[in-house]
Amino acid sequence: MTPERETPNRERTPSGTRERVPSGATATGRPRTRLDQPRSPRRRLLPEWDPEAFGRLSERIARFLGTGRFIVWMTVVIIAWVLWNIFAPVDLRFDNYPFIFLTLMLSLQASYAAPLILLAQNRQDDRDRVNLEQDRKQNERSIADTEYLTREIAALRIGLGEVATRDWIRSELQDLMKELEARQHDGHVVFPAERPHGRDVDDH
Repeated sequence: MTPERETPNRERTPSGTRERVPSGATATGRPRTRLDQPRSPRRRLLPEWDPEAFGRLSERIARFLGTGRFIVWMTVVIIAWVLWNIFAPVDLRFDNYPFIFLTLMLSLQASYAAPLILLAQNRQDDRDRVNLEQDRKQNERSIADTEYLTREIAALRIGLGEVATRDWIRSELQDLMKELEARQHDGHVVFPAERPHGRDVDDH
């Protein structure tokens, strides 16, 4: 018996069996990714948020900013702020004239309110666009159904025009009766039962 040739990519184990050693591109030792398992989530440096939840929050804020309640409360806060920093004791004042801190707070509130209002408007525009698309499709279906019913009604009218109606049959019977009465007045009327049969008819 000839000895088995040892292949370069096989090694002997203590049990005597040969185990295939990866070679080439598979010999790098990198773990293979399983296709039947989902990938592990990657860590991100930036914070993650739910766009839908953030959009709903922005709509609530924008809806509140557009109400009279917000204007009333904002006016009350500004008046109280100004009065406190004018008539309160000097040690308790936190924003003396010309109220720089108040101006900063109002600017900060406006800088946040504008993007939130724009975001809410964009979401409303997206909803309006979807509603318009649905309305357009519904109108197209309604027009198609109306055209189909119109064609069916026209076909029924044409079909009814070719059908013998009761009035038409009655008028035909009246005309036939008038014709029979006219023949009776002119002379003897031969009915189908009185007609001769056989060879006399052929000779005639």
